[in-house]
Amino acid sequence: MPQARGKKYKEAAKAISRTEQYAPDEAVRLVLKSSTSKFDGAIEAHLRLGVDPRHADQMVRGSVVLPHGTGKKRRVLVFATGEKAREASEAGADYVGADDLVKRIQEGWLDFDVALATPDLMGQVGRLGKILGPRGLMPNPRAGTVTFDIGRAVKDIQGGRIEYRVDKTGIIHTNIGKASYTETQLRDNFAALMDAVVRAKPGSAKGQYLRSVYLSPTMGPSVPVDPAAAGRMS
Repeated sequence: MPQARGKKYKEAAKAISRTEQYAPDEAVRLVLKSSTSKFDGAIEAHLRLGVDPRHADQMVRGSVVLPHGTGKKRRVLVFATGEKAREASEAGADYVGADDLVKRIQEGWLDFDVALATPDLMGQVGRLGKILGPRGLMPNPRAGTVTFDIGRAVKDIQGGRIEYRVDKTGIIHTNIGKASYTETQLRDNFAALMDAVVRAKPGSAKGQYLRSVYLSPTMGPSVPVDPAAAGRMS
């Protein structure tokens, strides 16, 4: 049985045509107006791509630094030792360690949002694949979360770097800001994401790459965006 929509949702939905695909700037304006939450909700982007993620050469994933961040502080865990552990701590990592963190996670502790690792520790971190992988927390070189430049990686994440990845249906879901953002801030973040995703297009992907693009608030109606126009953002 479909969920009944509230009065605020219905009022916000009146301003959005379900048959029109909006230019990015107009979509940003509309999605900020369509947020109906009393709290400062998130604004998300949902991109359906013309790829088949069952094939490794069509997996689209990566990271991008949003110019204005996501508006949310993320707890960063770093697997590192020695000088790199000190570097991570000085950069602002919330948790730094090696075997001790591996053991805590194996025991069920997952009180963090992003995990980074230096390459030399991936042999130990690899044991956590079945725990971290399904939650999208496993460090990965393609996402920039396995690196010796660990201090910069921590600062990038605290400064607004996000990871994106297609799910099994070929859709990317990611946060690009808050309902309290200005149109310029949200537009800049949206453009940064679109630029990164377009650049990450696999060579093996055939046909239309950007199938559909939507912006949506935590609470409120989503806004359809013209995929071709979104793909030209910079």
